Amino acid sequence: MMAPDQAAEVADAVRAYPRVAAVGGGSKRRLVGAGEEISLRGLTGILEYHASEFTFTARAGTPVAEVAAALAEEGQYLPFDPLFVAAGATLGGTVAAGISGPGRFRFGGLRDFLIGVQFVDGRGELIRGGGKVVKNAAGFDLPKFLVGSMGRFGIVTEVCFKVFPAPVASLTLKVACADAGVAVERMVTVGSSRWEADAMEYLPQDSAVWLRLGGPEVALEKMAREIAACWPGEVEIVAAGEADRFWADAREVIWADGAPLVKVPLTLSRIADLEARLRELGPMPRRYSAGAAGWFACPDETALDAMLAAQGSRGLAIRGGGGSSPWLGSCPSPEVARAVKSALDPDGRFPSP
Repeated sequence: MMAPDQAAEVADAVRAYPRVAAVGGGSKRRLVGAGEEISLRGLTGILEYHASEFTFTARAGTPVAEVAAALAEEGQYLPFDPLFVAAGATLGGTVAAGISGPGRFRFGGLRDFLIGVQFVDGRGELIRGGGKVVKNAAGFDLPKFLVGSMGRFGIVTEVCFKVFPAPVASLTLKVACADAGVAVERMVTVGSSRWEADAMEYLPQDSAVWLRLGGPEVALEKMAREIAACWPGEVEIVAAGEADRFWADAREVIWADGAPLVKVPLTLSRIADLEARLRELGPMPRRYSAGAAGWFACPDETALDAMLAAQGSRGLAIRGGGGSSPWLGSCPSPEVARAVKSALDPDGRFPSP
């Protein structure tokens, strides 16, 4: 495995081989395609951090944990809750995977925070897209195409993000729900309220929705009372330690216990129907994020693949499993994606979509 420590060396490596694939921290190996592997772990370091401007620029191999620590010193954070931070996820791998954690519900996903990139295209040329300021409209919005591209369009070497002030306090509530239909109704109620929950996760195994609120402590206490009044006897305030463990579990996907992990994009309205179909597949640890995704610890990937295909739905295997493609179910290839692939990788050096 090649391990360059400069962007120019990444470009040289791309030109040197007919097929190449980028590897970051190794936390999402299922998304790495076929080809000569180029490790970006040597391409590290925060290049610029302007706390007053709420932006930073860093090399793609920089561990997300290092960035999170630097932001925390200034009372700032990445609100979309990056996944697999403790497992060594890098910035570039996080962008390439395009997956966000529980905070996506209120603040938007990774795509909404990436404002600039440097990457190597299929010809081995270094290209910049976007900028280093939040209000930027310069040129074609290439950064958005690289989010979730899994290294199919180019190898990211540098990224620029906007960040937010961290909440001064947080409070987690556990709302009992008899079934998936009730859970959806209650998540819709919270989502359309003035409470502005930071995150919502429905766990069928717990028969409960977990809500995370952020803000001043006085405001959080008032909101908690209002929510409890909506569903008397069914709302529990979760102790701080337990709440921290729960959200850390969500970000690191510890609950999957090492099983193959599949993400399925979906809206709240589809959860009840999907739950009914999943019963036919047998026990499967899972949770639903109000940020428009279902997460499944899937021991039988083949059965889930067939079920999703029958529904016209798609899934993405993040880690584990033995399939050659990370895609499950129905996976149409949009014309715009084919056009971008052709423009950025005309010789097919990077893995296929």
